[in-house]
Amino acid sequence: MTTTTGAAEAREAAARFRTVYADIKRRVHQMMVGQDEIVDGVMTALLAGGHVLLEGVPGLGKTMLVRCLSSAIETKFSRIQFTPDMMPADIQGTWVLMENDQGRHDLRFQEGPLIANLVLADEINRATPKTQSALLEAMQERQVTVGKRTIKLDEPFCVLAPQNPVEQEGTYPLPEAQLDRFLLKLVVGYPKEEDYSAILDRTIGDHEVTIEPVTNAAEIVRLRHIVRAVPVPAHAQQYAIQVVMATQPGSPYAPKKVNEYVALGSSPRGAQSLLLAAKVRALVNGRFAVSIDDIKHLALPVLRHRLLINFHGQSDRVTDADIVAAVLAAVREPLDVAS
Repeated sequence: MTTTTGAAEAREAAARFRTVYADIKRRVHQMMVGQDEIVDGVMTALLAGGHVLLEGVPGLGKTMLVRCLSSAIETKFSRIQFTPDMMPADIQGTWVLMENDQGRHDLRFQEGPLIANLVLADEINRATPKTQSALLEAMQERQVTVGKRTIKLDEPFCVLAPQNPVEQEGTYPLPEAQLDRFLLKLVVGYPKEEDYSAILDRTIGDHEVTIEPVTNAAEIVRLRHIVRAVPVPAHAQQYAIQVVMATQPGSPYAPKKVNEYVALGSSPRGAQSLLLAAKVRALVNGRFAVSIDDIKHLALPVLRHRLLINFHGQSDRVTDADIVAAVLAAVREPLDVAS
């Protein structure tokens, strides 16, 4: 009886997840044209409780996508345009001297734009390492420390960071420790030819598209709990572990291309991210268990920014996609003993 009740509750939770997911995606596509995989990736990061790095040349709608997502969810949204002269206090907040009702002056804390639920960190690679470190604390610890004051950030908290991969003058490449905090790195490509007409129709006319919210912050938190409850079969977990280990030079699963071209592979956080993102994909596809196909599908966006290609690989023009493809080709799928 208990097992039956638990299964019914799981099906109901999964159905609710798919309904909200579809509603949000439909709202986003009121403005966004195409880019289905990118929209799915951003929503995966949000619902898995992670952050996402969006890479693409200017004008592809990266910032618009984040704004559309924030409009579809009734929550606190803020945008930070990073520049080299920006200081940690500019994003965290600072103490200011203010006059009270009695005419006296006292110190009050004025919150910065980082204290929000959805944070658009635009051109994050233009921030100095000092400011990037302030962002790193918020991404990992879900808190902001200013002086002796520590502010816990409200959930859901998600950083969505677009960056331009071409124009590198005046930028500060993100350190490996910060890259590792991003659940996914999504590479935004050019739209298809058939999408251009719809893009122009929605952006150069006098009609402004209004996106109404379909959910709120509290429900996003509940959906995250549903994601966490999705089981991972032993064979799928073993496969995720071996895929991550195969990115590490010298490991027993590493293919020749990894040993030859990779200086640094993924940490265990890569395996955590891989399975969390796979749980979201399983729910979206109507399943309440992770499959090996989910892991394969998400291996590239989860692992690409966790690989450091050595000078030999760079000179041979080896890409992170080449490495992940070699890993997936080398790692054998474990048998599902339950089947």
